[in-house]
Amino acid sequence: QVQLVESGGGLVQAGGSVRLSCAASGRTFSNQAMGWFRQAPGQEREFVAAINWLHNTYYADSVKGRFTISRDDAKNTVYLDMNSLKLEDTAVYYCAARKSPHRSSSLNDYDYWGQGTQVTVSS
Repeated sequence: QVQLVESGGGLVQAGGSVRLSCAASGRTFSNQAMGWFRQAPGQEREFVAAINWLHNTYYADSVKGRFTISRDDAKNTVYLDMNSLKLEDTAVYYCAARKSPHRSSSLNDYDYWGQGTQVTVSS
């Protein structure tokens, strides 16, 4: 079993930046692919970014060039640095982990989920 705890969300102005963190426990973190997803009110949960065990990254087109996913295997933590935030980035952001080391953009490929952290972008 893996436990994931997100932190770092909050209220930020458009054009600003925020860093989300996700601390993992319960399994060998370095062997797992990790991902970030988000869900806005009334919408389905969607892929944001993923990172595999080799630290290769993959992004949704909507965040490419603005968001950066990274991981610190020594701290069992994955990060999402969000820059140039837009109103449409407002959502609950979820950290997810796969048993597999390979990255994926598919929600159904992830085995463990955090509780989510709210990011609200204001004008």
